[in-house]
Amino acid sequence: MTMDVRAVLQFATITRGLSLLLQAVLNAAIPDHEADAFSPPRTEEPLYLDSAVEWLLGGLSHWDAEHYLFIAERGYLYEHNFAFFPLLPVILRGLAETLLWPLSGRLTVRGRLLLAVALGNSALFLLSAVALYALSRLVLQDRRLALLSSLLYCLTPANVFMTAGYSESLFAALTFGGLFLLEKGFTFRACLALGIATAARSNGLVNIGFLLYLPSLHALSQIRVYRTTTKGHSKVFHYAWVVIRLLFTSLLGTAIIALPFCAFQYYGYRTFCTPSVSLERIPPALLSLAEKKGYRVPDENGPPPLWCMRPLPLLYSHIQDVYWDVGFLRYFQLKQIPNFLLALPMATLGIMAAYAYYQANPDLCLRLGLWDTGANKRLDKPPPGLYNPRVFVYIVHSTTLLVFGTLCMHVQVLTRFMASSTPVPFWISAHLLLLNEPLLHRRKTSTPNVQLRTQLSSRNGCQHTPLNPITALLPHWRTCSPTTQCILGYFISYWVLGLALHCNFLPWT
Repeated sequence: MTMDVRAVLQFATITRGLSLLLQAVLNAAIPDHEADAFSPPRTEEPLYLDSAVEWLLGGLSHWDAEHYLFIAERGYLYEHNFAFFPLLPVILRGLAETLLWPLSGRLTVRGRLLLAVALGNSALFLLSAVALYALSRLVLQDRRLALLSSLLYCLTPANVFMTAGYSESLFAALTFGGLFLLEKGFTFRACLALGIATAARSNGLVNIGFLLYLPSLHALSQIRVYRTTTKGHSKVFHYAWVVIRLLFTSLLGTAIIALPFCAFQYYGYRTFCTPSVSLERIPPALLSLAEKKGYRVPDENGPPPLWCMRPLPLLYSHIQDVYWDVGFLRYFQLKQIPNFLLALPMATLGIMAAYAYYQANPDLCLRLGLWDTGANKRLDKPPPGLYNPRVFVYIVHSTTLLVFGTLCMHVQVLTRFMASSTPVPFWISAHLLLLNEPLLHRRKTSTPNVQLRTQLSSRNGCQHTPLNPITALLPHWRTCSPTTQCILGYFISYWVLGLALHCNFLPWT
């Protein structure tokens, strides 16, 4: 384990511990808001430790986390439960029935699931932080920028969703890990990781773009090599082999990544369009909640829902349309201005990253980063940092998420949507810190090549350990540059406010 990875793991562990502690304190200190959120009745009698676990970890079960916990305990009963993909509930139930099984005499399934959330998401966040560092180190080719990006990730503005019973930490770990494997050339293993990520969140489908782009880039590179080293029929054979292999990889990889989404939609179709469950088999308390709230449940004796009759009967699209009112420009209303303001900092980072990258590499962007004009050899020896040509596809991915999230989603979700799906917000934030913060000894140049400070271990004169630049900057807050104050202020304020508001059923991102 390198010193940088150790520093990232240490800081991630500290921030996880503080998150769990603060959510418990804030949940106890602030009365819960009476929100119109999903709140199914408890059907188990509480056991000895349930009240203590609920007091300590109850803040992790609010808002959408209640859906994941309910699915982990009861399965997919209500139609709108299918908005939440099955991987996290499977993991939580697996932890509750294996690692936490010795506590079954003192904790109900609900209590063990809450413990599983705290333990599982903390471990997954550590894994995602390490995966982000490895991906950043490989793509950016700048150790210091990769380290600072990963440390900023530990203070992510989406912190509460990385801690509570949401799938963000799981998705981030699988996405960053899968992209790292893809960058290393392990295409099949990368497709498996990205396919599993699609079983956690629907926007895993967007990762198909990486699978189509990165192998295409490698194929074009091979063709350029064959063009200069082979002749005659041999050249044609090599060209054909590269194209066939690219097509096969793209088709197989796309199928692997899309398979979990398709399988889940098919399961939803079978559940509601050809049901095999009667209402008599549903617990009365849960059936009563469905009747009171208007939740649809599968009923073999009732008529199928209207969405089953569509040419492409996608349950997920129906739920987003009917239950969450998600659609193109539907959120563009005056009353939603506060939510647009909540999403503004994350949107600003995404826009700045795209603008800065285009300004630094206009020709590369116009060529989609796929081939070199011969005017320079930057693709042979790319500059390190944010302006590296390998960053192009990540900028495109981030911009796509930003545009889609702004136009077609509940815009306040943009913060956690991007923070768990793309490394770009953390790359641009670290880049701006290193560019504008004198305390980090940043050279005044557009190329990210900063020498972060190190401190000598007092116990071992020959061992150097990296000084965490985040914790080093905080005591000097007043002397920091305005850029540093804005970026760290945004990260830390959202980190804390999310815990205070979300854990008490107050509106947040």
